[in-house]
Amino acid sequence: MTDPAMPPPRSQWSEIWGQFKRHRGALIGGILFLLIIAIVFLGPLIWTLDATYIDIRARNQGPTWAHPFGTDQLGRDTLARMMAGGQTSIAVGLTAMALALALGGFMGVIAGYFRRLDGPLMRLTDLFLSLPLLPLLLVMVMLFRETLSATFGPETGIFFLIVVAIGATSWMPTARIVRADVLALKEREFVLAARSIGTTNFGMITRHILPNILSPIMVSATLGIANAIITESALSFLGLGFPPDFPTWGRLLNDATQYLQDYPERVFWPGLAISLTVLSVNYLGDGLRDALDPRTRIRGR
Repeated sequence: MTDPAMPPPRSQWSEIWGQFKRHRGALIGGILFLLIIAIVFLGPLIWTLDATYIDIRARNQGPTWAHPFGTDQLGRDTLARMMAGGQTSIAVGLTAMALALALGGFMGVIAGYFRRLDGPLMRLTDLFLSLPLLPLLLVMVMLFRETLSATFGPETGIFFLIVVAIGATSWMPTARIVRADVLALKEREFVLAARSIGTTNFGMITRHILPNILSPIMVSATLGIANAIITESALSFLGLGFPPDFPTWGRLLNDATQYLQDYPERVFWPGLAISLTVLSVNYLGDGLRDALDPRTRIRGR
């Protein structure tokens, strides 16, 4: 019989959620990130102005009822361009993060599980870590931009190029974290028991290794989104991202700096969007790291 004075047992996910709720910064960050996504992707259903529509008569206007965020030098609605730019920036962040996680997770698992491949793969990781990432990104964009734009179209080609460039140059931290966890898990009793009954390497990795390294992967995912958004914004700000008529938050910043003396408020909106998105994702990652760490959950009881 169970002691009625003892609290009922809690599942692992309920403990994780309880720990996450105690991290107020992470909770606020998660709500803010979901709110930004809702505004960016669902807002155009309400605010239906075309982000590419040019109205010379309404150019360089301040905030009005017709244009709450004002208009740019071509009379395009800034609010509509902010939402369209957010869709591109967040889509790049999510897709590049997924690619980096796939590459980093694969390299980390292979290096940690197969001892013979550990040395070569980690030296390759160290090589990529030693490269200057921003100049490397600039070179990749300059080399393949015209070819991919001609093959897939300007928007699709540049999107594919930026995602691949960011993902291919940001997988290394994930690989090192995953490798360290795999090295520790290989010596655990349940892995040794599974190996003793003849479990294949593929079954060992998919059934016993991967489910137990989801915590660092999820934390890396949240932080990777922020890094990808900042990198894409930097490329667009330098004029090496999407075409000028295709809005992103970085491109909006680039356009605003050209009229900074006359219309300084134009820098505020894209800068605020990038800052809030990156800040909310970073807080969300901090909360997930604390909630998914068993040692933190034990101390928080």
